[in-house]
Amino acid sequence: MYEQVSHSLLNQILDELKPDIRKRDLRHFYTRLGANFYAIHSLFHHLYGKRDDFISQMVRLVEVMAAQYIRRGADLKQTDIARERDHNWFLSPEWVGMALYADGFAGNLDGLKSRLGYLQELGVNMVHIMPILECPKGASDGGYAVSDFRNIDQRIGTMDELRGLSSAMRRRNILLTLDVVVNHTSDEHQWAQQARQGDAKYQDYYYIFDNRDVPDMFEETMPEVFPETAPGNFTFDEAMGKWVMTVFNTYQWDLNYSNPAVFIEILDIILFWANQGADIVRLDAVAFLWKKIGTTCQNEREAHLILQLLKDCSQVTAPGVLFIAEAIVAPVEITKYFGEDAVIAKECEIAYNATFMALLWEAIATKNAKLLDEGIRSLPDKLDRATWLNYVRCHDDIGLGFDNADIVKAGYDPHAHRRFLVDYFTGAYDDSPARGQPFGRNDKTGDARISGALASLVGLETAIERNDDAAIERSIDLILLLHSMIMSFGGIPLLYYGDEIGTLNDCTFLQDESKAKDNRWMHRPRIDWQKAGLRSSHGTIEQRIFSGLQKMIAVRKSTPAFADYNNRTLIETGNPHLFVFMRNNPFIHHDSVLIVGNFDSSPQSLTLSDLSNRGQFAFGQLRDLYSGEAPTQFKDQLVVPPHRFYWLTDARPY
Repeated sequence: MYEQVSHSLLNQILDELKPDIRKRDLRHFYTRLGANFYAIHSLFHHLYGKRDDFISQMVRLVEVMAAQYIRRGADLKQTDIARERDHNWFLSPEWVGMALYADGFAGNLDGLKSRLGYLQELGVNMVHIMPILECPKGASDGGYAVSDFRNIDQRIGTMDELRGLSSAMRRRNILLTLDVVVNHTSDEHQWAQQARQGDAKYQDYYYIFDNRDVPDMFEETMPEVFPETAPGNFTFDEAMGKWVMTVFNTYQWDLNYSNPAVFIEILDIILFWANQGADIVRLDAVAFLWKKIGTTCQNEREAHLILQLLKDCSQVTAPGVLFIAEAIVAPVEITKYFGEDAVIAKECEIAYNATFMALLWEAIATKNAKLLDEGIRSLPDKLDRATWLNYVRCHDDIGLGFDNADIVKAGYDPHAHRRFLVDYFTGAYDDSPARGQPFGRNDKTGDARISGALASLVGLETAIERNDDAAIERSIDLILLLHSMIMSFGGIPLLYYGDEIGTLNDCTFLQDESKAKDNRWMHRPRIDWQKAGLRSSHGTIEQRIFSGLQKMIAVRKSTPAFADYNNRTLIETGNPHLFVFMRNNPFIHHDSVLIVGNFDSSPQSLTLSDLSNRGQFAFGQLRDLYSGEAPTQFKDQLVVPPHRFYWLTDARPY
């Protein structure tokens, strides 16, 4: 869009660029900058237009984008062009991800490179390597307290090793996902160190106060993220003699995005990692980016404007790179991180479907899909050119952030139901085989979240200890059922490392003083590769889980209806134990898949003739894509075994 004020400013900025930038061949850069500059200028002006240094900051912003474009490798620029042409490439069902700690999975980056064949064997072609940057030697919030945004922690590897890994992944068509922590730094970061020394420039990079007056005003409405281990949102820094905002932990200082220098620094860091080969950048803690007295300091409009601005700037320099929004927020808020009032994602192309994850776990505990169905019906539609990241477990705890209205519709009392779920998954409820632990218990509200490995939460650990074959079988079925949901729901399924072989809770973290107070480490394992080797031994637990997921992934990739084009329809069946939905191929009318999941421990039936306007399933010749077999039917009753799923198609030719 041509707009005189913004384009006059653009001409001025281009005249002021450093000579070593102006003399470069920047054809694609200038084309994209011109196309995006009106939006960039509008957003930057909205956030920072009242500052006296607005123009100089705009010049600096464009210089950063141009400098990183110049540094971008020719192969990455070609990838950018290819993805601009095929702009829906990430909506394909071919993508299946895994999140992992490099040291926990394979020791270091070189070890991970040597294990790429294992990931390909499973079918994984997108790898999220969780934080690899320099962080404090002790407590570091799982690596999310970053001490240096441009250097890799020597315990993990080197920049050369990362570039080697990135190249190897590119040759194998495996996408690389890296973290950029956008909300905070470690208190060991150079910016924090200079702030401690009294440097006013860097004190303005954070929320720093001389006394408790302003912090106390913030605290009136701000919730606590870690009420057990890090209560409150401010920490007094003895060296500085001032109070600093620390929303997560005392050693994580929140960045001040009302300062444009902070925004430009973070943009430069994102583009730096894009230039190291990241196909996808996961933006950590995006809901917290803007702080305002009298609010929760989450999900503020300015936080969304910052994300829009980051996206617009990234589109100029590295348009082939996608953003993941790590926003674990209420269902009504989560879709806003794609960007509102648009078709194309204006903020992040991908967002964690934390709501779906939590609802799946609720269905495991209750053995029914009542709340799962209500919660998904209440989930706002995503944008056409955006997608979910669907997962069962991750490095974090399981939150129970269901909408209270949905809980009531499902027939439960919200407070009592959340208490039941915590009790169930921590093994405090009678007959529960789960082996989780409560996390982040808040005595003021009674809330708690849940830690634990997938296999231990579904009862596999208990079953193995009891040598109970039936319980082992049930646990494996539950693991496969949960993954069948994320594989077919719509979006990119994200496995968590170790889950593919049934890795149990690891309590060795209790021996490490820096980790002992954070029980999330119980599900951040070091992979036992001898155990992983059992995936090739017929009948072992490892083989049954691995081969089941392997088959599931292969079927997903070959099923066009599993592409994510808002082509999912929930189906009301009248049976509360079944979760049923339809996936339709948007390009071929009769190419549909009926997904049926039974969360109960007893067989359940589905009356096919009740599937109104879906005659091919009521009267057709049904085949399960996963098993390749016809499911059990009695007249028009489909029988679904306990804890099993079907991906059903009509086998009749058309």
